[in-house]
Amino acid sequence: MRRAIFLDRDGVINELILNPDTHEYEPPHRMEDVRIFSYTAECLRKLQSAEYELFLVSNQPDYAKGKVSLDNLKKIHEKFLSIFIAEKISFRDFFYCYHHPKGVVKEYSCDCECRKPKPYFLLKAAEDYSLNLRSSWMIGDRDSDIECGRAAGVRTILVNEPNSADKRGISKPHFTVNDLSDAVNIILLHSH
Repeated sequence: MRRAIFLDRDGVINELILNPDTHEYEPPHRMEDVRIFSYTAECLRKLQSAEYELFLVSNQPDYAKGKVSLDNLKKIHEKFLSIFIAEKISFRDFFYCYHHPKGVVKEYSCDCECRKPKPYFLLKAAEDYSLNLRSSWMIGDRDSDIECGRAAGVRTILVNEPNSADKRGISKPHFTVNDLSDAVNIILLHSH
C-alpha cells in the first residue's frame, strides 16, 4: 500500500490574494493571481522523491458564493497544472469541493459530503489508489483541514499562514509549522 500527502492548496502551496471588495485574503479568482510560494516546487519534489503520492484536496466555495465563475476556477486549476508540469511535479489526483451550505448558486448551495472537514475525498483516494492512511499526512492552514485529516486517520500538520489565522484555533494538529518547507522536514524525519 502506498503512502500519500494530502495538501490543501491556498495558503499552503500558493499565496492568498487580498480581495479589494471584501478586504479578506482569499483564493485566487484569476489566472494572473496564481503565485506559488518560492519553496513550493522544491518541497513537492522532495515528497515525490520520498515516494509519497501527492493529492490536492481543496474547498473552493467561491463559485457557490457567486464570487467567481466555474470557468475561471477551471482556468486557475489549469494554471496550477502547468506550473506543476513545468516543475516536474506529478499529483496523483485533484479533489475540489465547489459547494457551500450558505451559497447563492442554488445547485451548489448545500451541506455536501465532499466539503472539508468531512474526510470524503481522503477516504475516496485511499480506496481508489490503495493508500495506507496511517502512514499518510494532511497539510493545511485551517481547522477544517486538520479535522478532515484526523477523521480520515492520517497524521496532520497545520501551517501557520498569517492570512488565514482567523480560520484556525480549535483543531488539534499533530504538528504546527510556519510553512510547507517546515512540514516537509517533519514528514521526512518521521517517514523512516
